Amino acid sequence: MKPSLMARRREFLSATLGAVASARAGGAVGSDALPTRVLGKTGLKVTVLGFGCAWTSEPSVFTRALDVGVNHFDTAPVYQGGNNEPMLRAGIGGRRKQIVLSTKTEAFSRADALLQIEKSLKELRTDYIDIWYLHGKDSAEGITDDLVEAQVTAKRQGKTRFIGVSTHRLPLTAPRILETRVMDVVLAAYNFTMGKAVEDAAAAIHKAGIGLVEMKAMAGGDINPRWGPQESLPQIFRRHGVPAASLRWVIRNPRFASALVGMRSMEDVDEDVAAAKMPFSNADEKILAARLERIRPVYCRMCGVCDGACPRGVPVADTLRCLMYAEGYGQFPAARQEFRRLAGAAAGIRCADCPACAVHCPNGVRLRERLTQAQDWFA
Repeated sequence: MKPSLMARRREFLSATLGAVASARAGGAVGSDALPTRVLGKTGLKVTVLGFGCAWTSEPSVFTRALDVGVNHFDTAPVYQGGNNEPMLRAGIGGRRKQIVLSTKTEAFSRADALLQIEKSLKELRTDYIDIWYLHGKDSAEGITDDLVEAQVTAKRQGKTRFIGVSTHRLPLTAPRILETRVMDVVLAAYNFTMGKAVEDAAAAIHKAGIGLVEMKAMAGGDINPRWGPQESLPQIFRRHGVPAASLRWVIRNPRFASALVGMRSMEDVDEDVAAAKMPFSNADEKILAARLERIRPVYCRMCGVCDGACPRGVPVADTLRCLMYAEGYGQFPAARQEFRRLAGAAAGIRCADCPACAVHCPNGVRLRERLTQAQDWFA
């Protein structure tokens, strides 16, 4: 991390969160512990701040989070080209029983899913997973009976304690999740940009006793328009307290037991732990209102309106999500890999060849510019 950015982080903490005790020997940040919530009917107690492990590249960052009280860690075999599960294992060391551990499967068949959980158990050096998700299921059709049967089998065999689904499109998948009658947990995209449809779907999942875990709290991270007034992205993102406000916005909703946040450094851990201990405020609300206007032309809220709308077959929302991974999270290789996996028959399409975009975004995203940029970068 550049010294100037570290200085801005310190200034941010002093101005908005107060002083943070950050002793590297493993002492807790602040004098009070992170709050915990019960995850649906599972009975698992998870910290309101969870660790989304996908972007972390140092095992010591996982150790630091565990030292300061984070007890919920989420990984997947696909993260970092297969290296994330072993890295998390190294970070938690012999403290496996202190954490709630979740991982996922991207398999498309029962047999492959069951092979994948065996590999995850080996990579994580554990006898069981706490929560095993079907990964990235953004349509009801993706939650097949075959995959659900694999999850039920793994649970019956004691390889996972609980099963669930991860989804960016909760309104589209919630009916199918409820229909299975076996899911224990849902990991869903949810943040301050999203509307009533997501709130209603979350309420239905919660009412059924299914635990809710949140992802995408930061609504694109450092993502920023390439037009209009320009400032340094880390500066504009941190100066106005967006990460802390975004996290607290999610935590204020008691239906979500835990918010998974990607933390790439010890400084990130200390900031996010401090932020999670403070209530959502009027100042936070103003920060997020301004941020929403700022990112309106570039950030996809995953509402689903554009699904199947492109006459040439471009997967609009998924392509924009890839762009977010690169711009907002600084993860260009992962974004390119995901783009190539999703593009399929649309891989050769170039939106710049169209005189105008046939798809309209009700939230104001400038689709033609954004899709063209993604194709220029990843195709």
